[in-house]
Amino acid sequence: MSEHIHSQRDGGLLTLRMQRPDKKNALTRAMYAAMADRLDEAERDSSVRVVLLTGGEDCFTSGNDVADFIQAPPTGLNSEVFQFMRALFDFSKPVIAAVAGPAVGIGTTLLLHCDLVYVSRDAQLKMPFVNLGLCPEYGSSLILPRLLGHVRAAELLLLGQAFTGEQAAAWGIANQALDDGAATLARAREMAQRFLDLAPSAIVDSKRLMRAPGREELRKVIEEEGALFGQRLRSPEAIEALTAFMQRRKPDFSKFA
Repeated sequence: MSEHIHSQRDGGLLTLRMQRPDKKNALTRAMYAAMADRLDEAERDSSVRVVLLTGGEDCFTSGNDVADFIQAPPTGLNSEVFQFMRALFDFSKPVIAAVAGPAVGIGTTLLLHCDLVYVSRDAQLKMPFVNLGLCPEYGSSLILPRLLGHVRAAELLLLGQAFTGEQAAAWGIANQALDDGAATLARAREMAQRFLDLAPSAIVDSKRLMRAPGREELRKVIEEEGALFGQRLRSPEAIEALTAFMQRRKPDFSKFA
């Protein structure tokens, strides 16, 4: 388990909070494993009716901890990050995300697998995979072109262009953009409480029906992305990009064809 993932129960509501403020909630292998374990436990616990994911009022997550990532990159679908992806993808109960501040990489793509998403207007969402010599992950290469259209998805995935919480809400990635992190978290909690007054099995059945079309196609894409992501991590481009990141310099891709 990780001390950087804080869990709190309030009746049927389980809140999972990424809590590593000195590193902008950058995700380590231990944090991924802890979130996967908590989601699996919540799946089996009938008293848990809804899960709220948050990083607090100031920061969702800056994405992967690059030093941890370089030290032990994911090499297969059994790695901690894919355990978390699988746990969230297969979670049968409602998941709500409250996003403020940075939401980088998987901090954005995981939102595509939540049921309700609330963001602060000035949240900064970004998927800089290509910028790091990598490729899209967690089904984003399938979901975003279908949700946003190819040209807008290309800006986000091929250029790694950042966008705001207000844009996320306008584009249908989030339900609503709120004034600040406190209002965002309060709204997410308010909506989570609504689920506690509804028939739990009816919610689970309804979520399953909503997600059934294309589900196995999406699972296959996630696996294909994951395999290519692992290959790209070992590529010269990714090594140059990640080394440059650690050295706080601009990567030089001029020597690559």
